Amino acid sequence: MTAIKQEDFIQSVADAFQYISYYHPLDYIKALGAAYEREQSPAAKDAIAQILTNSRMCAEGHRPICQDTGIAVIFLKVGMDVRWDATLSVQEMCDEGVRRAYNDPDNKLRASVLLDPAGARKNSRDNTPAVVHYEIVPGHHVEVICAAKGGGSENKSKFYALNPSDSIVDWVLKTVPTMGAGWCPPGILGIGIGGTPEKAMLLAKESLMAPVDIHELIARGASNRVEELRLELYEKVNALGIGAQGLGGLTTVLDVKILDYPTHAASLPVAMIPNCAATRHAHFHLDGSGPATLTPPDLNEWPKVNWTPNTETSTRVNLDTLTPAEVASWKPGQTLLLNGKMLTGRDAAHKRIQDMLARGEALPVDFTNRVIYYVGPVDPVRDEVVGPAGPTTATRMDKFTEMMLAETGLISMVGKAERGPAAIEAIRKHKSAYLMAVGGAAYLVAKGIKTARVAGFADLGMEAIYEFEVKDMPVTVAVDSTGTSVHNTGPKEWQARIGKIPVAVA
Repeated sequence: MTAIKQEDFIQSVADAFQYISYYHPLDYIKALGAAYEREQSPAAKDAIAQILTNSRMCAEGHRPICQDTGIAVIFLKVGMDVRWDATLSVQEMCDEGVRRAYNDPDNKLRASVLLDPAGARKNSRDNTPAVVHYEIVPGHHVEVICAAKGGGSENKSKFYALNPSDSIVDWVLKTVPTMGAGWCPPGILGIGIGGTPEKAMLLAKESLMAPVDIHELIARGASNRVEELRLELYEKVNALGIGAQGLGGLTTVLDVKILDYPTHAASLPVAMIPNCAATRHAHFHLDGSGPATLTPPDLNEWPKVNWTPNTETSTRVNLDTLTPAEVASWKPGQTLLLNGKMLTGRDAAHKRIQDMLARGEALPVDFTNRVIYYVGPVDPVRDEVVGPAGPTTATRMDKFTEMMLAETGLISMVGKAERGPAAIEAIRKHKSAYLMAVGGAAYLVAKGIKTARVAGFADLGMEAIYEFEVKDMPVTVAVDSTGTSVHNTGPKEWQARIGKIPVAVA
């Protein structure tokens, strides 16, 4: 009987979460590189270039791919002939591994897990507890998959109890556009079919752990119904034209994964969970011989893509002298390079601002003629002024947009993904603008942040209000002062274009 030592298990989990924080799976990177080569949309191609450049920088610098370093998800397959040489429970060992990884002083990761989710929502400070899924299988070893799932993609998870005669393809094609771009495409769709509702969701999540291999499936052809569905959905989802970051383009998904399970005769439960541009998972086995060894990927395998600010096609903006008239002059799809000082703030800060204004209290910062960046950065290490600091999903701040524009003097906002109707109307009403930064390029963005200081609400940790001084921070005008949104116009344009292309996107 194999004995798995407590320390070997804990350290292997810790090493895995550190590893996936800065190394993309090579299969994903190769698929993204191929998508970059065939992309015809300039906006989407630029976004993919930023993601690929960010990926290499993170692999070289051992810093997080995304500022949202994810909630820790662990899949365990425990052999029936295994015994544990441990005093902690398996859950406790998983949590200790996560704790070590997220508090590693050489590459500190962002703690995003909140305790008491329906109440105080207090940060656990170490990203524990992990979400652990167990399976007892024949054998004498332990198979472990560690994954870090960001909130932007997790929040787009979907489930529906279809009727047995309903079309799964129709449901997916109807549902994917409702997910917006907050899941940071291009990514992977995981689909679970059958079982019960909770089983379908678990199947969808587990399917995302498999390598990207749609190109191999295309080459050999489908051999069963699940593979037929994968091919059909891959072609038809990409034909929606959503594209990288929702800007419109040829590639929305790099693969579609499906796992199924027998289900009740009256049922057809279907779940869908996306994996974002920060696809992060690592697989290893423990057989009692010591901790797992994770071999670093060969950086020569990364595509030769090196994004730099394009000063010929982009407009430099001085944030320190920005006026409402200048903001109102920006056009949809225009690319800007931001320079100067901007404020930050996200969910908790906006809620506190709302409460303070309702009580007639003075805010800790003056937002007059300022730009706010929706971000929760990673803590800095070594000589950094700030850790990876990519944008968070802007739609979560939609309900605060009218208040911020009407009552604080704010004139523009930066985030990722689309804005909803209420926010767009507020932007139009106040002749403001919403600027989109690329999700999945957090370390690249951070390199352009020259100074950072906490300007308010220090007790909120990563959700505090910071003041950043930025140099050539790349953004796209996603909603202009007239209320035109490129997240509406871009996918429509590219869906029409793709419909005229005689061959499938592959």
